Amino acid sequence: MEGKFEKVILFDGICGLCNAWVDFVQRRKRGKIFKFATLQGNFAQSRVPQAVQSLDSVVLISGDRIFYKSSAAIRILCDLGGFWKLSSFFLVIPSFLRDGMYDLVAFNRYRLFGKLESCRMPTAEEKESFLD
Repeated sequence: MEGKFEKVILFDGICGLCNAWVDFVQRRKRGKIFKFATLQGNFAQSRVPQAVQSLDSVVLISGDRIFYKSSAAIRILCDLGGFWKLSSFFLVIPSFLRDGMYDLVAFNRYRLFGKLESCRMPTAEEKESFLD
């Protein structure tokens, strides 16, 4: 990865909730800290093939570390800075409890938040923040 960004967020490109999450992070991110890629894309396939098989987790690649599910979501919030750093409190909750809640939402995400016909295509303004 280039020096322009530090972290990559992988997400299910056809999930309504996942796309809303990307929009949320895009609006609040500071500088070029994040790049984004869909789990259906080439970048995700080459970096985390096990996550690509199920498409049920947001993934954060931070340097040589990879975070999944609630750990990824909480760390992303912390990286947004300001008020969002308080979310680090949730890391004291054991991951099996956090991920249990995460899995419940992930299992129902298409039914509750919709499913897009095709993967998200970045707008012209977003293009530099997205990887293939």
